Amino acid sequence: MKFGKTFLPLIFLLLPFWLSAQKSEIYTNSLVAYNHALQLYQNKDYQAALIKFDEIKDQFDEWSELRARSYYYKAFCLIRIDPKQGDELMQAFVKRFPTSTKQNTAFLEVADYYFNNSNYPYALKWYSRVNTEALSRHELEDYNFRFGYGLFAAGHFSKAKAYFAKLLDSKKYGAQAKYYYGYIAYRDDDFAEADKYFNEIAENKALGKDIPYFLANIRFKTGKFQEAIDRAVPLLEKSGPKQKSELNKIIGESYFNLDQYEKAIPYLMEYKGKKGRWNNTDYYMLGYAFYKKGDYQKAEEWFSKIIDGDNAVSQNAYYLLADCYLKRNKKQEALNAFRNAAQMDYDPAIKQQAWLNYAKLSYEIGNPYESTAEVIRKYLKTYPGSPEANELKELLISSYVIARDFEGALNYLKDQKDTENYQILAFLRGIQLFENQEYEKAITYFDQAMSKENVFRARALFWKAESLYRLQKYNGAITLYKSFLESEFAPQTPEFKNVNYNLAYAFFKVKDYNQAGGFFRLYTEQPDKDHELYLDALMRLGDSYFALGNYLKALTPYRKVVEENDLYVDYAQFQIALCYGYMGDRDKKISALNEFLRFHLKSPLRDDAYYQLGNSYFNQNQTKKALSAYQTILEQYPESAYVPKALLKIGLIYYNSDQNEKALAEYKKVIKNYPNTDAAKEAVNNARQIYIDLGKVNEFERLVKGLSFVKVSDDEIEEALYESGEKQYLANDLKKAEENFLKYLKRYPDGVHALEVNYYLADLYNRNKQVEKAIPYYEKVITSGRNDFTENALVSLSQIYLEKENRKKAKPLLQKLEEVAQREKNRLFAQSNLMKTFYEEKSYQKAAAYADKILKKDKIEENIRSDAQIIIARSAFQTGDFEKAREAFKKVEKTATGKLKAEALYYDALFKHRDGDYKNSNLVVQKLASDYANYRYWGAKALVIMAKNFYALDDAYQATYVLKSLIENFPEFEDVTEEAKIELQRIKKEQAKTNESVIQNK
Repeated sequence: MKFGKTFLPLIFLLLPFWLSAQKSEIYTNSLVAYNHALQLYQNKDYQAALIKFDEIKDQFDEWSELRARSYYYKAFCLIRIDPKQGDELMQAFVKRFPTSTKQNTAFLEVADYYFNNSNYPYALKWYSRVNTEALSRHELEDYNFRFGYGLFAAGHFSKAKAYFAKLLDSKKYGAQAKYYYGYIAYRDDDFAEADKYFNEIAENKALGKDIPYFLANIRFKTGKFQEAIDRAVPLLEKSGPKQKSELNKIIGESYFNLDQYEKAIPYLMEYKGKKGRWNNTDYYMLGYAFYKKGDYQKAEEWFSKIIDGDNAVSQNAYYLLADCYLKRNKKQEALNAFRNAAQMDYDPAIKQQAWLNYAKLSYEIGNPYESTAEVIRKYLKTYPGSPEANELKELLISSYVIARDFEGALNYLKDQKDTENYQILAFLRGIQLFENQEYEKAITYFDQAMSKENVFRARALFWKAESLYRLQKYNGAITLYKSFLESEFAPQTPEFKNVNYNLAYAFFKVKDYNQAGGFFRLYTEQPDKDHELYLDALMRLGDSYFALGNYLKALTPYRKVVEENDLYVDYAQFQIALCYGYMGDRDKKISALNEFLRFHLKSPLRDDAYYQLGNSYFNQNQTKKALSAYQTILEQYPESAYVPKALLKIGLIYYNSDQNEKALAEYKKVIKNYPNTDAAKEAVNNARQIYIDLGKVNEFERLVKGLSFVKVSDDEIEEALYESGEKQYLANDLKKAEENFLKYLKRYPDGVHALEVNYYLADLYNRNKQVEKAIPYYEKVITSGRNDFTENALVSLSQIYLEKENRKKAKPLLQKLEEVAQREKNRLFAQSNLMKTFYEEKSYQKAAAYADKILKKDKIEENIRSDAQIIIARSAFQTGDFEKAREAFKKVEKTATGKLKAEALYYDALFKHRDGDYKNSNLVVQKLASDYANYRYWGAKALVIMAKNFYALDDAYQATYVLKSLIENFPEFEDVTEEAKIELQRIKKEQAKTNESVIQNK
């Protein structure tokens, strides 16, 4: 017990010492581990050091410096292994141990680490946290240089400059500080400062490699061009490729600014651009140097590379480029460049001169973007006091005439008090409207053209007469033709030689055959007559004698036509046969008809000839031959208007030979197939006689039962009502005629004259432009079986639908017209419009087939021939037969006018472009722009070709300018502008590879 009592206190006395010894042992072990970890760190074994510091970091007291340093070194090791995680861990260290003596050192050491590894953004972040007051003078110099260089490397030049400024006198960093300080000054265009510090270190071999270049460039930028040359030239041989390029630029531009263009050129051409790309100013300088040298081809080559230019330099460049083009006779290109310069406002003098040249060139070669007249008007409005104003006013009127914009010219002249030009232009506008078949409008302008007694008044009289003739106002036309003949100026006009011919036709139309024949004869006796009109006049002279019953006299002109052996010979021979018949010489008539049928195998008069031949044989009781002639009509010409008449004749022959049943069969065919016609009525009367002869009146009653057109008894009121309407219709009193015809149809809808009345009503409504009223009457005539009015009704109704652009309804009418037409003119009308209809339906082979059919005809009008040729050309192009299309478009180009001519020229340009014949392709586009400016769609499409041509000829400026102008000036043609946009982007994308000034999405 005693032992125990003394033992316990001893334990308690020894416990603090024991605990202290144990703690000291642990601390000593941790310190050894710490030193070991630190040794690993210093040996750059960061992975192992990281593990050791992580093991021991928490063995030291919470706020002890060793604990803080363990955390610090752990973070620094991790920075070297994984910078992102290490940086985060270092941030945590700073936050956790704010009082650590290692903290400011940590900021500096971490920053230095990042700096040494060129990670300047991270270095700057840590340098910015350093407490510079705790740094020694040498440490502060290191800090200022490193922080300054980090800012410099990161692009913060202004901030960097402040740090380098602190080191300009430093022994350690002074030279470097001056270099970077000078470079920043150089970069900020502070050339005095840059020059000062660069010169101070120019002999420093470590830093001075680029300094001679900088000093040369400073001389250049401060306008000391000769000094710049003197400094730069010796540097060329020992410079690398990039600096050599820049030195060539300095030397070349220095010579340029000294006006020594010959010397400038080789250096300017050695410049390689920024990253291999020049800009517009680079191209301008070289172009200008060649321009001043007088080498306009080279100047053009370089100026034309300036794309998207929009500054004073560009305006001057485009003006000079235009001058180069002019000197090389490239007028279309000059037009574009002058226009571009005129659209810029940087230099008013250049703008005005460019605009003047643009206006004159527009007049000379045409303008594809806007009317020449509009260009000149804008110039005169903008520069009313220009010395060239009077000259341009004359060109303005002429430009209206060239563009056939007579209405625009007249509007301009209203305020100019120019009565002489106004009269001429009014006449020309009238002719233009006449050509467009707008006869009423044309007359108003011809009236204005009669303001003064002269040649143009006489010509206006003639064409007003022509307009009235086309409006079927023949008496008015006759009066004006006579007034024209009475004018003292008539013999001086081109119209004078044809007035007798035209006047004769007017008399012919009003059935005054005496007067018509007299004037036709006068025309045939003229020495200066047109051969084709001469033949036609002979025909109509014969027709006039024929209509007057003077068949002997008619023979002479008809025989002259036959002697000519021209296109009218079939008609002339047929009429000669008729003359023999009316003169009572039936044998000669039969001989002439047989000769006609032997030689004219394709004549549209063959059915007429067979009918006349049948009648002649019938009258000579040669019934077998007569039947053969009539049967030929039925077999070969089933759609002929002579079919019902031939059936009647055949029936009569059978009746006369007591073959009553056969006769009745023929008459029944007429009654069934041609109701409501005179032939049907005659067939009923003939059948009636046969039934009476046969004593079968009851069968006749059954035959006529239900035939609405058969009159059981004469109706004097019906006949009188019809005759009254017909008389007023023929007298051109259409209002009264309409009134009587409507009364007739209301009272006798199926009367004997219902067919004629329906046709007459349709015709008078059509003539009065009441086409909707005309349509049902035409349809009634057409659906009433083949009759004397079928052909005319088909022509008129199809024309109505064509004018309404309803080809769907016109098509079946045209097809029927082609089958039944007796007059070649009407058949041609049907075929030409079917041709166009099939083309619109994209049935190109059918369209081309109709075109071929038309072109095989002997005599067709030139405009119809052009239509056929253009359809062949278009169809061939659409089906990919480009050679055929090319050939066909060439034929169109030779004869066409107006819109068709413009289209043909477009395709000529297109085919030449495809052949690689770019220059001639552009000449065609230029012709299109000059002569056919009113046809804007084809002009716009041609501009796309022109742009492609220019690009193929290495003129990117022209190509892009044409496309941009097209897009700006032709927004109404979306298909064309879309193509232009695609082509423009393609070109600009290509050009941007060598020209940094090109804006691709502009």
